[in-house]
Amino acid sequence: MFCPECKSEYVEGITVCADCRVPLVTALPPEPDHTGEAFVRILSTYNAGDVAIIRSILEGTDISYYFQGRAFNDVGPLLEPTNLFVARSQVNTVKELLQDVEIHFLGVSPSEE
Repeated sequence: MFCPECKSEYVEGITVCADCRVPLVTALPPEPDHTGEAFVRILSTYNAGDVAIIRSILEGTDISYYFQGRAFNDVGPLLEPTNLFVARSQVNTVKELLQDVEIHFLGVSPSEE
């Protein structure tokens, strides 16, 4: 069983993610294939709450985006941030959508690219 949000794996019998509070699925969908597309990293965060806020803003739009490194429960030798990648043609639109949202205090660092 897997959480479709944070990608954590659970033992059989658990039906809801303890962190995300969403129903678990038996298999994760395949990661989107972004090869050949021009995506740009526009911000990074170490906070799962930031990802949820950003997703809530971008969902329902026609913006092509994806998060890389969303497994906050997987701690290796170094804690890796989650990165937001946006289609190059939509970078300015996303920056406009996020500019009035004060999320930087939650650990988000906007990219200077």
